[in-house]
Amino acid sequence: MKCGTWGLLILLMAAPPALAGPRVASLDQCADQYVLALADADDIVGVSPRADDADSWLRSHGQRARRLRPTLEAITVAEPDVVVRYWGGDQRLLAALERRGVRVIQIDDATEFAGVRDNIRRVSTALSQPGRGADLIAGMERNLMQSQGAWNGEPALYLTAAGWTSGRGTLIDAILRAAGLSNAWDGPSFAPISVEHLILHPPRRYVLGFFDAVRADRRGAGRHPSVRRRTTYRTVVSLPGSMLGCPAWFAADASRSLARAAHER
Repeated sequence: MKCGTWGLLILLMAAPPALAGPRVASLDQCADQYVLALADADDIVGVSPRADDADSWLRSHGQRARRLRPTLEAITVAEPDVVVRYWGGDQRLLAALERRGVRVIQIDDATEFAGVRDNIRRVSTALSQPGRGADLIAGMERNLMQSQGAWNGEPALYLTAAGWTSGRGTLIDAILRAAGLSNAWDGPSFAPISVEHLILHPPRRYVLGFFDAVRADRRGAGRHPSVRRRTTYRTVVSLPGSMLGCPAWFAADASRSLARAAHER
């Protein structure tokens, strides 16, 4: 064996072992995305039962992870060091976990992409994976940069299959603005919108959301035949639920989809 090979073996033997991250579990589908993207597979002790649903962004990763019901008994048996949640688990469960020394990391609602960055940094730091968090943020920033100004301020109305729209102070509004669209709904937050309003005040363009869940909201205003006829030729893009159900980095993928539609006109 050559001296160089011996030297390499000695260096490898002398190097300290790689430090494992904390054992982590996620309590809901949004938290699943963060955990699956940021943690090593060997450190994930459980994800939520919805991790591989059709509206899960990382559903293929979720298929390989252990399912964990959000109960004290199930989580205690799994022995996580860290639990990540967006909406999953009630306050009694969270308090009980913290009394047992489990660190609970909260994903916050985000109304702008700055809030998404904060979420990524918080979770990646708690999972001892700041580099992976930085990579997610960098990818998000690239999507936002490539989307900027694509629609030159044209108005569009966001509409879900259930008949809801989204105004100021929401991440949906930030997604539209990131692609250069102006929000045709001037109200704040989320609001139901009637079939009558959509017929009497038709917007120039639509951005549809959650229409890929074909069995959901079958009687919602967004699926009304009169509305569907009007959306057929006015829709910028129909965004899948997997892009929209969580304040995460893939919200920028939604903006990128809108921008591509502008370039393809």
